[in-house]
Amino acid sequence: MGRYVVRRLLQMIPVFVGATLLIFLMVNVMGDPVAGLCGERACDPATAAQLKREFGLDQPLWRQYVTYMGNVFTGDFGTAFNGQPVTELMAAAFPVTIRLTIVAILFELVIGITLGVLTGLRRGRPVDTAVLLATLVVISVPTFVTGVLLKLLLGVEWHWIKPSVSQQATFGELIVPGLVLAAVSLAYVTRLTRTSIAENKRSDYVRTAVAKGLPRRRIITRHLLRNSLIPVVTFIGTDIGALMGGAIVTERIFNIHGVGYQLYQGILRQNTQTVVGFVTVLVLVFLIANLLVDLLYAVLDPRIRYD
Repeated sequence: MGRYVVRRLLQMIPVFVGATLLIFLMVNVMGDPVAGLCGERACDPATAAQLKREFGLDQPLWRQYVTYMGNVFTGDFGTAFNGQPVTELMAAAFPVTIRLTIVAILFELVIGITLGVLTGLRRGRPVDTAVLLATLVVISVPTFVTGVLLKLLLGVEWHWIKPSVSQQATFGELIVPGLVLAAVSLAYVTRLTRTSIAENKRSDYVRTAVAKGLPRRRIITRHLLRNSLIPVVTFIGTDIGALMGGAIVTERIFNIHGVGYQLYQGILRQNTQTVVGFVTVLVLVFLIANLLVDLLYAVLDPRIRYD
């Protein structure tokens, strides 16, 4: 196991460098960030030159990337164009989005897996058909439509929630935004669990457990569910980074000042330091989540061993 972890960590280095390089190049071709600093009027040449020197934008792109990566390994993600260090923006934004992601993941785990098990055990029955239709509707409806409808109904019409989340963004305030963020992924988790349960239910080890006379609950939890969760864990592991990076729409709807909000502001204002810094951390989150998923395989299935 130790060798496998070291090998995976070494494999993550070129992936991290390649992903950050691609992001750096893409962000730096979005437009001229100096023009955004001057507002609607164009900067005069002297001011533009001074700003480029101040933020290192007068250097060749490859040198900007090398300098940036060198600073990243010392914990310096640069300075936003408003003079605020990007690390301060991260310290304020990431805890909010992490709480939002935790709420979304809990919805996926509790509701998605429960519905998947129920429909997988009752494949072809009315409850299975109803859940399949419901998940298809959820997948088909865009997130911004779901978010706006829930905000209008629960927040404006019925006053069950506050239309906008406060600066503290407590777990209680993030329940509805978390459900909106998790809706599509929850539907996929339900369908994945259902399919996996239905397939493994016909496996030999399940028939053997039934023939031994084991209690139904033990067969489902210890044998059927444990092996059926491998594809679900794979999906959720990759979904963690997607939820954190894809929360732009949800955070805009409910006025949540998290990672999505900062990315939106950075793209809108062409603030390359902010965008690259936040996406760099999201790349690390995605890589670590995938490593943890691979290690969980051995927990779920004892036959899987890493040498």
